[in-house]
Amino acid sequence: MNYQSSIRVDLPYTEAVTRTRAALAEQGFGVLTEIDVQATLKEKRGLEVEPYIILGACNPDLAHRSLDVDRSLGVLLPCNVVVRAGEGGGSTIQILDPQLMAAVTELPALQPLADEASRRLRTVLDTLTEG
Repeated sequence: MNYQSSIRVDLPYTEAVTRTRAALAEQGFGVLTEIDVQATLKEKRGLEVEPYIILGACNPDLAHRSLDVDRSLGVLLPCNVVVRAGEGGGSTIQILDPQLMAAVTELPALQPLADEASRRLRTVLDTLTEG
Protein backbone atom coordinates (compact mmCIF):
# COMPACT_ATOMS: atom_id res chain seq x y z
CA MET A 1 0.00 0.00 0.00
CA ASN A 2 1.25 3.47 -0.83
CA TYR A 3 1.50 5.40 2.42
CA GLN A 4 1.30 8.94 1.04
CA SER A 5 0.03 11.21 -1.69
CA SER A 6 2.39 13.74 -3.17
CA ILE A 7 2.27 16.70 -5.52
CA ARG A 8 4.83 19.14 -6.83
CA VAL A 9 3.85 22.78 -7.18
CA ASP A 10 5.58 25.72 -8.79
CA LEU A 11 5.50 27.75 -5.59
CA PRO A 12 8.34 28.97 -3.41
CA TYR A 13 8.58 27.06 -0.15
CA THR A 14 7.18 29.77 2.15
CA GLU A 15 4.19 30.34 -0.13
CA ALA A 16 3.61 26.58 -0.40
CA VAL A 17 3.52 26.32 3.42
CA THR A 18 1.07 29.23 3.66
CA ARG A 19 -1.21 27.85 0.94
CA THR A 20 -1.06 24.34 2.43
CA ARG A 21 -2.19 25.67 5.82
CA ALA A 22 -5.05 27.57 4.13
CA ALA A 23 -6.14 24.53 2.09
CA LEU A 24 -6.11 22.37 5.22
CA ALA A 25 -8.22 24.94 7.08
CA GLU A 26 -10.75 25.01 4.21
CA GLN A 27 -11.22 21.27 4.74
CA GLY A 28 -11.64 21.59 8.52
CA PHE A 29 -8.09 20.69 9.54
CA GLY A 30 -6.10 22.63 12.09
CA VAL A 31 -2.36 22.34 12.53
CA LEU A 32 -1.63 20.99 16.02
CA THR A 33 2.10 20.48 15.64
CA GLU A 34 4.83 21.89 13.48
CA ILE A 35 8.31 20.43 13.13
CA ASP A 36 10.89 22.48 11.28
CA VAL A 37 13.06 19.60 10.12
CA GLN A 38 15.63 21.90 8.51
CA ALA A 39 16.18 23.87 11.74
CA THR A 40 16.14 20.76 13.92
CA LEU A 41 18.73 18.89 11.85
CA LYS A 42 20.91 22.00 11.71
CA GLU A 43 20.75 22.50 15.48
CA LYS A 44 20.98 18.86 16.61
CA ARG A 45 23.21 17.33 13.95
CA GLY A 46 24.89 20.24 12.16
CA LEU A 47 23.33 19.10 8.88
CA GLU A 48 22.23 21.29 5.99
CA VAL A 49 18.99 20.16 4.33
CA GLU A 50 16.39 21.89 2.19
CA PRO A 51 13.55 23.76 3.88
CA TYR A 52 11.30 20.99 5.19
CA ILE A 53 8.38 21.16 7.60
CA ILE A 54 6.05 18.54 9.04
CA LEU A 55 2.59 19.82 9.92
CA GLY A 56 0.47 17.69 12.24
CA ALA A 57 -3.00 18.26 10.76
CA CYS A 58 -6.13 17.32 12.64
CA ASN A 59 -9.81 17.54 11.82
CA PRO A 60 -11.41 17.62 15.29
CA ASP A 61 -14.66 15.95 14.21
CA LEU A 62 -12.90 13.09 12.42
CA ALA A 63 -10.41 12.67 15.28
CA HIS A 64 -13.21 12.54 17.85
CA ARG A 65 -15.20 10.02 15.84
CA SER A 66 -12.06 7.89 15.32
CA LEU A 67 -11.25 7.91 19.03
CA ASP A 68 -14.84 6.84 19.73
CA VAL A 69 -14.17 3.75 17.61
CA ASP A 70 -10.98 2.93 19.51
CA ARG A 71 -9.26 5.14 22.07
CA SER A 72 -5.82 3.80 21.19
CA LEU A 73 -6.08 5.29 17.69
CA GLY A 74 -4.44 8.41 19.08
CA VAL A 75 -1.08 6.83 18.27
CA LEU A 76 -1.98 7.20 14.59
CA LEU A 77 -3.06 10.84 14.86
CA PRO A 78 -2.63 13.52 13.60
CA CYS A 79 -2.30 13.26 9.83
CA ASN A 80 1.22 14.36 8.90
CA VAL A 81 1.61 16.80 6.03
CA VAL A 82 5.08 17.54 4.69
CA VAL A 83 6.02 20.63 2.75
CA ARG A 84 9.55 20.73 1.41
CA ALA A 85 11.47 22.87 -1.00
CA GLY A 86 12.16 21.22 -4.31
CA GLU A 87 14.87 21.74 -6.84
CA GLY A 88 14.36 24.68 -9.17
CA GLY A 89 12.29 26.77 -6.80
CA GLY A 90 9.18 24.63 -6.58
CA SER A 91 7.89 22.71 -3.59
CA THR A 92 6.62 19.23 -2.80
CA ILE A 93 3.60 18.57 -0.58
CA GLN A 94 3.08 15.09 0.83
CA ILE A 95 0.17 13.84 2.94
CA LEU A 96 -0.05 10.61 4.90
CA ASP A 97 -2.80 8.40 3.47
CA PRO A 98 -5.57 8.05 6.10
CA GLN A 99 -6.42 4.64 4.61
CA LEU A 100 -3.40 3.33 6.48
CA MET A 101 -5.25 3.81 9.75
CA ALA A 102 -8.13 1.65 8.56
CA ALA A 103 -5.79 -0.95 7.07
CA VAL A 104 -3.51 -1.22 10.09
CA THR A 105 -6.31 -1.46 12.63
CA GLU A 106 -8.64 -3.64 10.56
CA LEU A 107 -11.58 -1.91 12.27
CA PRO A 108 -14.55 -1.81 9.85
CA ALA A 109 -16.10 1.13 11.70
CA LEU A 110 -13.03 3.20 10.88
CA GLN A 111 -13.35 2.80 7.10
CA PRO A 112 -15.95 5.55 6.53
CA LEU A 113 -13.83 7.96 8.58
CA ALA A 114 -10.70 7.09 6.62
CA ASP A 115 -12.68 7.56 3.40
CA GLU A 116 -13.86 11.02 4.50
CA ALA A 117 -10.38 12.07 5.65
CA SER A 118 -8.92 10.82 2.36
CA ARG A 119 -11.48 12.79 0.36
CA ARG A 120 -10.79 15.98 2.31
CA LEU A 121 -7.02 15.61 2.06
CA ARG A 122 -7.25 14.85 -1.66
CA THR A 123 -9.18 18.11 -1.99
CA VAL A 124 -6.32 19.88 -0.20
CA LEU A 125 -3.86 18.56 -2.80
CA ASP A 126 -6.25 19.37 -5.66
CA THR A 127 -6.66 22.93 -4.36
CA LEU A 128 -2.88 23.38 -4.23
CA THR A 129 -2.47 21.96 -7.73
CA GLU A 130 -5.11 24.29 -9.16
CA GLY A 131 -4.03 27.44 -7.51
